[in-house]
Amino acid sequence: MEILRNFIGGEYRESKTDQYREVYNPSTGEVTAKVPCSTKEEVEEAIQVAKKAFESWSKVPVIRRAKIMYKVRTLLEDNLEELTRLVAEEHGKVWSEAEGDVLKAIEGTEQACAMPNLMMGESLMDTSSGFDTNLYREPVGVFAGITPFNFPAMIPFGWMTPMCIAAGNTIVLKVSSQTPRTALKIAQLYKEAGVPDGVVNVITCSRNEAEIFLTHKDIKGISFVGTTNVGKHIYGVAAANGKRVQALCEAKNHALVLKDAPIERTAAGIINSAFGCAGERCMALPVVVVEEAIADELVAKIVELSKKRKIGPAYDKSSELGPVVDEKHMKSILGWIEKGIEEGADLVLDGRGVKVEGYENGFYIGPTVFDNVTEDMAIGSEEIFGPVLSIKRVKSFEEGLKIMNNNRFANGSVIFTQNGYYAREFVSRTHGGMVGVNVGIPVPVGMFPFTGHKDSFFGDLHCLGKDGVRFYTQSKTVTTRWFDEEEARNTQVSTWDGTI
Repeated sequence: MEILRNFIGGEYRESKTDQYREVYNPSTGEVTAKVPCSTKEEVEEAIQVAKKAFESWSKVPVIRRAKIMYKVRTLLEDNLEELTRLVAEEHGKVWSEAEGDVLKAIEGTEQACAMPNLMMGESLMDTSSGFDTNLYREPVGVFAGITPFNFPAMIPFGWMTPMCIAAGNTIVLKVSSQTPRTALKIAQLYKEAGVPDGVVNVITCSRNEAEIFLTHKDIKGISFVGTTNVGKHIYGVAAANGKRVQALCEAKNHALVLKDAPIERTAAGIINSAFGCAGERCMALPVVVVEEAIADELVAKIVELSKKRKIGPAYDKSSELGPVVDEKHMKSILGWIEKGIEEGADLVLDGRGVKVEGYENGFYIGPTVFDNVTEDMAIGSEEIFGPVLSIKRVKSFEEGLKIMNNNRFANGSVIFTQNGYYAREFVSRTHGGMVGVNVGIPVPVGMFPFTGHKDSFFGDLHCLGKDGVRFYTQSKTVTTRWFDEEEARNTQVSTWDGTI
């Protein structure tokens, strides 16, 4: 049984805690490691190490920091297969999905390599006669990253760390205890690339110990991905303590399918979006709102294609749907399926009771489809985070859009149609922050921000894109005036002194 260690100050350090959590291989149900619930003293140690490292790292020229990020990118690519296997083994994503998780971490690293351009400021000569003004972007200090289980590579080392440290900051990552091994491995790759000790630190702990981040005077900002209740709490407490916060939270993304949509291609896109990563992603597509004129045909095609998906262990490259992350989460999803039946939805495809030969103890749930889901049913409005799809039937575009916009979450929204007018109306009027037109998972590439709205996000600046640069830097404006001989003798100075 491997006992995992924290990564602090450029080395793996054994925790002094007596509390550990089991890490599973979801494909087999076996315990593969134990991860420490680190003490408050160890969290404090990581913060102080990061604070010390900031003193020198923030003074390293941004071009040199970018060169180190290029080396990080190279090492991630060189270790792509090993990292993919780690993600598959600890999370349960099938191979192609696990590889995509790592590739998105590489994408975020590539964006950070452009930091010399991204951090460039602005300047204007003669803002007032003889006065010049320059705006600089500077690093802020120590950031905390709090990450969920569902993207062990992309979120900590695609969304958070690359841009944070390329801008000259340091970071303490509190990674998920369910999927910690990928992050602990990547932290070592950062060291190999030449990132100085203490710039990147990775710890595992409970929510109680992580609470330190919210009020700690040396933490300047927090990037969080997780549940809405926790995100609201983090935003409220940390912001009240003067910290920058970006809290990316839950979702219940809807797709509106109009009667002119091509049935087979639309069904395939829905299945990919709803059941990819076993539904364990905030940009999954768990609800389809469909016009009644084609509802029967669309539902039949979704069920037909869903039954064909091969369920199997994550690291079998032929598997199309892997297990969910652990037994506790599997039971939660099964409870939601029971809830849907109790609420009166029609269970047209039941994913319960799946057994994979040779992997009977794995945490498998097959594609599950509920039809005739109404607005008073919780399964159609609350995040389940599993391979469960709800179908809501409507009579028109307007009715469908109203239902979608009534949801308290607004991460993503999608329309399937061949009608340009309705597509344009949808893009303009939907509440979703990331919108797809015939695109089931409208996640933008890394040069654009990840723009959730409503109860899906709390903060002012999103992760990635220009928002990410602003979040991890602070602006400083410098106004300069040089005196000629006549001005140097002048004793009359305007109250506004060049600001008007």
